[in-house]
Formats: sequence, C-alpha cells, structure tokens
Amino acid sequence: MTAKRVKVRSVLTVLVLAIFVAATWALPALAQDLFIRGGTVITITSGDLSDTDVLIRDGKIVEIGQNLEAPEGVRVIDARGRFVMPGILDDHSHMGVDRGINEGSRSVVPEVSIADVIKHDDPAFLTALAGGITTIHTMHGSANSIGGQNEVIKLKWGRPWEELVFPDAPVTLKLALGENVRRSSSDDPTRYPRSRSGVAEVMRESFQQARNYMEAWEVYQAEKAAWDRANRRTRGFAPLPPRRDLQLEVLAGVLKGTTIIRCHAYRADEMAMIMEVCKEFDIPPGVFEHALDGYKIAPELARNGWGTSVFADSWGYKIEAYEAIPYKMLIHYEHGVRTSINSDSAERVRRLYQEAARGVKYGGIPENECLKMITINSAMNLGIEERVGSIEIGKDGDIAIFSHYPLHTAARCEMTIIDGEIYFDRSETDVAATWVIDPDGGQDKQ
Repeated sequence: MTAKRVKVRSVLTVLVLAIFVAATWALPALAQDLFIRGGTVITITSGDLSDTDVLIRDGKIVEIGQNLEAPEGVRVIDARGRFVMPGILDDHSHMGVDRGINEGSRSVVPEVSIADVIKHDDPAFLTALAGGITTIHTMHGSANSIGGQNEVIKLKWGRPWEELVFPDAPVTLKLALGENVRRSSSDDPTRYPRSRSGVAEVMRESFQQARNYMEAWEVYQAEKAAWDRANRRTRGFAPLPPRRDLQLEVLAGVLKGTTIIRCHAYRADEMAMIMEVCKEFDIPPGVFEHALDGYKIAPELARNGWGTSVFADSWGYKIEAYEAIPYKMLIHYEHGVRTSINSDSAERVRRLYQEAARGVKYGGIPENECLKMITINSAMNLGIEERVGSIEIGKDGDIAIFSHYPLHTAARCEMTIIDGEIYFDRSETDVAATWVIDPDGGQDKQ
C-alpha cells in the first residue's frame, strides 16, 4: 500500500472517530436540563433574537429571553457569537432501514411497517447529528402503488430503539406514482399495474375496499350495541364481527384522516390524477414527495391543500425527471404551497442547511423561509409541529447550534441537542486525532 493511500485512510479514520467521539462523549449529559447563553436565536416563527438565552427543563423549552439567570446545577452552554436554531428535520429519509425499503412482490402492501426493520444504531444517524439533524421520517420505498407505513424517529444515537421513536407522531403511509410503480425499467411485465391509468384504478379499488370494510364494522358495532341492550331481557347469539384485515385497517386510517398520505410523484399530470382520486373518497390532502413537476400546478396544489417535500436542485437523472427545475421551491413558495427540503440520502442529510441555502440562490427566497423548509414546514408535513420545528416555549428542546448563520457558506454545526440532551459536540472531536498513527511515523497531529 502506498504512503498516499495510507494517508487517505488515516484522514478518513480521523473523521469517523471524531464524529463518534463527539457523539459518545456527549451522552453522559442526560439531565435534559440545559441553559444556552447569549446566542442569536433563530426562532423560525418569531424572528431572530440577538444575545438571547434559552432554558430547557425536563427536555422542554421553558424560557426564552435576554439576561436570564441560569438555575443552579443546570449545565450552561456558551453560545455567544453563535446561532441557535431548531433542530433540523429530514422528512424524507431511508436511513436505518435494513434490507426492507421495498416490499415489491405486490402493488398494494400498506400492512407492512418500516418500523419492523430499522437498524437503530445505523452510523448514518451519527453523521446526521453532525449536520444538526434531530428528527427524521424514515420511509418505505416507491416500488408500490400503495406501499408500507413509515416511522418518525429522533436521532438519539446510542439509545435503545424504543427511545428513538417519536411519541404520538401521526401514522404516515407511502404511496407512489410513476416509473418505479409501473416497473418501467423492468423486463418482468407480470405485476399489475403497468400504466398510469392502472395505478389510478389500483388506488380506487383499494380505497373502495377500505370503505366497505369500515361500513361492515359500523354495521357490526350498531348490531352489537342493539344486542347488548336486548340481551338484558332475552337470550340470543351475539353478532359476529367482520374478519380483521390488517391491510384495510391501515387504508381505513387514510379515509378517516388519521393517517397522512406521503405520495412519491414526479409528473404534474400524475399528481393531478391522484388529487382527483382523493377527492372522490374525501381523503384529506397529504404530501407529494419530490414533486419535480409540482411547479406546473402550484396553484392547484395550494388550493387543494397538498404539501410538497422536494430535492433542492436534483433533476435530469431519468426521463420523468427531465423537466424539473431548481426554481420549483420559489414557485411553490410564491403560490403558498407548504414545502420542505429533504435529503433522501444518508450522505446529503448532514448538510440540509446548505441545501436550504439554494432557495436563496435560485430565485431569492427570503432566508427565514428557506430555513422553514428544513424545520417548521417539515414538522407540519409530518403533523408534529406542536412539538418541534421552531424555538418556542413548550416545545421539545431540540436545538442545533451553528458557528455562522446556517445559510452562510462557512457555517458548520457545533452542537446538536435532542430533548435537552447533547448528542453531538464538535468541541470533543479533536480528541480522536491523537488516536491515529501518522504514516510517516509518530502521532498524527492534525
């Protein structure tokens, strides 16, 4: 092995160990009480507050203001000269999914859950923390017309799986349109549907079955209630309940509005098609994933209440992506479409704040509106905006502290806090450098 290759491996080792140490050294601070002093607080919803303190108690933000007193015994974080923003949310991710992103054997599989296959100690969680990410929405893939259930988790690296799950987050269900569903690049033509009209038919048939299932249970519950009343005076057999169907129970949640649709979509005509299907069944508006052509129907998206979760500037990587443009975020914003920026990547996730900055580059979206696309808008798309997405009293103590304004080229995340606990601290990373041997001999002093 050449000295150059040894040097490259040495540098990579330093980076991995540095992030690992930054996260693991922070774990002992489990009190969930923190006092963040003197930073510029980017609240997202109430403007930027200079020289402002934030007090977190029992994992919740309890006080925001200037010249506050740090309670006795509470750890103080000096954020003077730094920028304090809400923890960043990635509302379209596949991180932590171990050999289970798609159940592609059938077109309709809402009964499967991505929570069953999440690898809670995925190293990608750790590197995401280094980019200020506190919450992700890890999802089923896009191989199915109606895919599986997704999971919202907090990146509490090093904790048991149960502690990562975001409590009381609404159920979300993956739907998909386009080439992936139709298996356009596959030589196997056997799985239905193979056309866009077939995809719409699959949606209608599935939701009609779920409606019938709901009605059968309503009839049973009415008959059971009547039998319970009559049984006080007469004897008789109780009515039998319908056969439980795990698939239709999930789809019934969509019809009731308790489950949020997250629909993979590229083409505007396909998005318009599914909005019509949802209207037929009185399904509440959901979120279109990627929505590359969404700019073409931005007024319709806004009028129908659909949100979007988009790439900042990825396009042209396959036929149905050819008409995407980097100005889509601007057009969505101007028409009032709630838009978030996602990574869809275990690598790009650690720099979502730079992805958000592209909204300024492509069309001059106001800076705070760009930051909303990785914080409060993402939270709203997931139905968890009462808990996260902005710095407000009563919300979770999920915080990212940056060296510069987060959209600045030089910005880097210095500390990531979840529920008042520090999970990443860049000030600890230099420790790892002393562990690596310089290929030229001696300790590597980087």
